[in-house]
Amino acid sequence: MKLIWICTEMLPSPAIKGGAIQIMIDGVLPFISKKFDMTVVSIRDPQLPRQEIKNGIRYVRFPSATYRQHVANWLANQSSALVHVFNRPQNASQYKRTAPQHRYVVSLHNEMFHLTKMNDAQGRLAIRSVKRILTVSDFMGRTVTSRFPHAKPIVETCYSGVDLSTYAPVWTERAQSERQMFRKKMGWSNQKIILFVGRLTIKKGPHLLIKAMPEILKTYPDAKLVIAGGKWFSDNTRNAYVRSLYELAKPYGDRVYFAQYVPSNEVRTYFLAADVFVCSSQWQEPLARVHYEAMAAGTPIITTARGGNPEVIRHGVDGVVLQNYSSVRAFSESIIDTLAHPIRARKRAKSAFINVKNKFSFKHVCARLEAAYARALR
Repeated sequence: MKLIWICTEMLPSPAIKGGAIQIMIDGVLPFISKKFDMTVVSIRDPQLPRQEIKNGIRYVRFPSATYRQHVANWLANQSSALVHVFNRPQNASQYKRTAPQHRYVVSLHNEMFHLTKMNDAQGRLAIRSVKRILTVSDFMGRTVTSRFPHAKPIVETCYSGVDLSTYAPVWTERAQSERQMFRKKMGWSNQKIILFVGRLTIKKGPHLLIKAMPEILKTYPDAKLVIAGGKWFSDNTRNAYVRSLYELAKPYGDRVYFAQYVPSNEVRTYFLAADVFVCSSQWQEPLARVHYEAMAAGTPIITTARGGNPEVIRHGVDGVVLQNYSSVRAFSESIIDTLAHPIRARKRAKSAFINVKNKFSFKHVCARLEAAYARALR
């Protein structure tokens, strides 16, 4: 059976420039390519050929400026296949119209059915064009069904995951060795490391963690906030918000460290080096994949009760879920409390690791996708 994955016009595949969708694709491909004849379509990049076959998987790449039309024309010339459109339900409508010989599913990684993204007619057309709508969290599913209740029969949650083969939890001998080596290399050996990983945008909330530092430093003068991320994935240029973060951090000198963008194959070392990971999301987060990475590393987690985040982090069991998500004080108190009670933090981290091991590896993601595809093909 032919399966075609259509990425968005934002980033290339494989994930040479990051991206949650691209990282998930890279992780699932080794499993799903055993069952399907795979083609992955994405935008062009100077580092990648326009077409190639790698590990038995066909990659086709088109210019980003005219991406949707190129993809539609290309699909029209392909024999019947199951086509999975990532995060672009309106594109799926066009593809269905141009290439009706295929069956389509769409996955949602953001609120693409929001009023600001499409009107009612466009939403109904997108729903009619696909056999299944897969969402990265139950929260994301509700953003569709609350507006279009008739879509409920085809909406299902398909959680993402992590490559467990590249992770060892921090309490293992292998991970402890890597942790100590990296912390020594970075000059962090005797410091309490508070980690943020994500894009540097106001909706991700790193400014709140910088503002929390005065209270944290009163209790833990050796604390350091490590901010790993760029303005837009691999883009480390500074816009007004990023500049404001650097200004906000100035009074704390080396107590705040900007690691900038960290490639996906290196970020696990930062999780292993951290004493606590904080996801400070302020927006209704679909479900940040950094949770899976922190869980796999065995890093104690603090997150916010926004969007899909609480679906994988159970408060008091797998980590801390802040209801008062915009409060600087809530962040400082929860960070101090986590650092002050390492045994309890480790217990929660171990629970989170069991959770990710049992439910959220890329092998599990593959199984969920295969089941959804089977329902789409019936």
